[in-house]
Amino acid sequence: MSDNTSPHPASAPGVGRRKVLGAAALGGLGAALGSGGAAHAAPSPAPARVRTIEQRERAVVIGTGFGGGVTALRLARAGVRTLVLERGLRWPTGPNATTFPRIANVDRRSTWLSDRSGLPGIPGTWEPYTGLIETLKGQGMTINCGAAVGGGSLMYHGMTLQPTAEYFAQSIPMMAGDYAELNRWAYPTVAQMLKITTIPDDILATDPYKSSRLFMDVAPQAGLETFKVPLPIDWSFVRGELAGRYEPTYITSDLAFGVNNGGKHSIDVTYLAAAQATGRVRVETLHVVRDISMDLLRRWVVHVDRIDTDGVLQERKRIVADAVFLNAGSPGTTRLMVKAKGKNLIPNLPDAIGTQWGNNGDRIYQWVQMNGEPGFPQGGPACVGGRDPDSSIPLTIIHAGSPLLPPGIKAMVVVGFGINQPAGTWTYDAAKDDAQLTWPASGDAELQALIRARMDEFVRVGGGQMIDTNARENSTWHALGGVPMGGAVDRFGRVLGHRGLYVLDGARIPGSTGACNPSMTIAALAEHSMATIVRQDIGRVF
Repeated sequence: MSDNTSPHPASAPGVGRRKVLGAAALGGLGAALGSGGAAHAAPSPAPARVRTIEQRERAVVIGTGFGGGVTALRLARAGVRTLVLERGLRWPTGPNATTFPRIANVDRRSTWLSDRSGLPGIPGTWEPYTGLIETLKGQGMTINCGAAVGGGSLMYHGMTLQPTAEYFAQSIPMMAGDYAELNRWAYPTVAQMLKITTIPDDILATDPYKSSRLFMDVAPQAGLETFKVPLPIDWSFVRGELAGRYEPTYITSDLAFGVNNGGKHSIDVTYLAAAQATGRVRVETLHVVRDISMDLLRRWVVHVDRIDTDGVLQERKRIVADAVFLNAGSPGTTRLMVKAKGKNLIPNLPDAIGTQWGNNGDRIYQWVQMNGEPGFPQGGPACVGGRDPDSSIPLTIIHAGSPLLPPGIKAMVVVGFGINQPAGTWTYDAAKDDAQLTWPASGDAELQALIRARMDEFVRVGGGQMIDTNARENSTWHALGGVPMGGAVDRFGRVLGHRGLYVLDGARIPGSTGACNPSMTIAALAEHSMATIVRQDIGRVF
């Protein structure tokens, strides 16, 4: 199947309104997601005879999210012909497109090779498909991660937040001395590439954004300093919806699986499009990386299954490369590296691989039956938030609209995150030939107590009740760490002791990104690292 494959599978019965409050919390999921990748799919039956082909490449990038998009563009502009591998599909959008499933009628497009959704409140079963979101069940934590060209940038609401120098240093102490340089050019480069802006006042004043205005009214009384969230959005598309020219997507917060109408500057239409425009980058979709190894000549070998949209194996590939750049998202990259270490596919990998993982302190609440009137439908993306400047642990609270509500219920989604302890570990499970996550509740217990206290202040001031949607099952859309800086890679993502092997995604960030969602920091660090790699490694290492 070509790189231009468009997803149009048959639909399955959707969520309806039976479990609507649980599904409504999905309005907050896009406020969190910022990772993606090319690694791992559930094994599927293969045809009786499957050929294996061999390829030779100079540079291979695994994954097309925030790290992968930056890496591909900077390699291409440095003159390096690059192969980019992505397990998922392209999902082209445009005015009134039907590319993504709607929250009221979720189907197989929503889920990566599973017969049901891994997300709460979504009923129904379907034939497995190479859909948008993979749900990974670990011990103590469930991870949701993107599977598409553009990675998690397709599904997240778009919050593009830069941490302060102080909070950055608390999360990523090894890079504290680099913050001035990151602030001077790397973060601004990302902002320019993604064309970030905040919601215009005239749009915020419209009826669909009543819930955002209610949040901004109550948050200061609950002890927060409010702000508008920078977003990679072309607001003319929102105005088009308000004027009735487009089917509502933004103004109903129906964004959990992607923005059908377009106007979102995701990685596929920014960094990756610019990389492909150079003529030096090939993107291969439906390519699932199973393993990475080192051959007897000390060359990197990427072991790939090419699958179809049902997950059926079509072809195996053995790709020999001078340099491999892992950008499969924290879970994808970590699983590949833990497998390589556990099976000794790459000798002498650092012991820190599989450590210092965290969830960025994610917690999603539903604020229901408050005194004020949040209105419905509720506009998005998640465009307003608040910070507690006096909190003993840095934290941020964001409002996200609810895409569905039962009759007579007033509600909105409120998302919290902050700096946690990167206490999670990944270990190799030989029986499953995969890595398994263990997350202790102590990793973010202190932070969650502070977030809960802040949510209780909303209730004290604004009435109603805060429902912790993660009370039964802890989950995250902000997976970080597993191949941490210092212990596993250097400041520029080079795997210690292994020339030509790099990690440039969220896997190298130990657990949190300074009380911000991770996307902007992942991309800025990739920009910073690639500037050094281009200057020092091209022509010497690969």
